[in-house]
Amino acid sequence: MSLKPMALPLLDCGKALARSGELLIDVTTELEVYGGSLSAAGAGIRNAGDCVAQAAATSRFKTGTEIVCDELREAATCLSESTDKLRVAVKEYEAKDDEAMAECLESSLVPIKTVCLALESAGAGIMKRSSLKEIGSRFVEGGISLVQLSGIVGDILTDSENAKLSSQRMKYAGEKMQEAGNELAGIPKEKPKGKGWLKGGM
Repeated sequence: MSLKPMALPLLDCGKALARSGELLIDVTTELEVYGGSLSAAGAGIRNAGDCVAQAAATSRFKTGTEIVCDELREAATCLSESTDKLRVAVKEYEAKDDEAMAECLESSLVPIKTVCLALESAGAGIMKRSSLKEIGSRFVEGGISLVQLSGIVGDILTDSENAKLSSQRMKYAGEKMQEAGNELAGIPKEKPKGKGWLKGGM
């Protein structure tokens, strides 16, 4: 089993996810809730990104399979902890009668949990030597949910440059996670449609 095809896009995914988590922590400074549950959720996302990047770097080597599994499962654990912190943050904002923020954060719970389960399942699949197609599908599933989550992150503080950047990095991470899954499964990249290569038309 060679995991090498997913190495580069998954490395990009991990780096972008880690940066997204760091930027989310910066958003909590703007919201004046630095050090609270939302900050802890951002830290978990950053740590998960670091683990994904480490898994990607190790996946280039045939002897690194066990470490890849461990790192993916650790990433899932970090995101699970972030999910728990987001639940606490929802309750905190409900207590402040900030329904808009509470609803925004509550809407993040399903996608972040889905990413968590997808990474856990991918790690387990690698350990069990499941088919590359099956393992790849887990990354695609996780990537789709990361893209969904990125839209919610951007809504946490709509006039914040940090929230916008965090959302952008997370969306990129999601796209790269999907690419990693497709590369692993041997699904060719979509070629550009239409005649985009024609400049200036007639």
